[in-house]
Amino acid sequence: MAGVPLSVDVECEVDWPLSGSNQEPDKFSARVLQAAADYLEIAGEVSVVFVNDEAIHELNRTYRKVDRPTDVLSFAMQEGDEFPEVDDELPVLGDIVVSVDTALRQAEAYGHSAERELAFLLVHGFLHLNGFDHETEEDERVMFGHQEEILKQIGLVR
Repeated sequence: MAGVPLSVDVECEVDWPLSGSNQEPDKFSARVLQAAADYLEIAGEVSVVFVNDEAIHELNRTYRKVDRPTDVLSFAMQEGDEFPEVDDELPVLGDIVVSVDTALRQAEAYGHSAERELAFLLVHGFLHLNGFDHETEEDERVMFGHQEEILKQIGLVR
């Protein structure tokens, strides 16, 4: 199944809401992010941390100067000055932080599963790590189109 090389390191600081051996945080994240990496044909290393609203609120306040929790934050490592490439090492793409609390509330509000919402947020964060944004209507259309295509590939449609 794996296409482009992708290394995913996952830390879960909260109770994980999905059940089943294939739905454990590390396996779930690797499956979702591998689909995104294959779709974009981008190899690299990604770290994922699942947190609560309190933790993401603090990160949002510290790094974005926004004093409230959010659903996902991305910290890209490939922005700005280029890092020297090392042979046989994957480029470090960055970190994705997901609030499980917010994801569960949003899944209920949008009327879809927690699995789909968590996957959506991982893909959203991965796209941000790779230069996509939604500042303009056109950028949003492109980014959200990519998100839906990736989610469709792993069977998580609305």
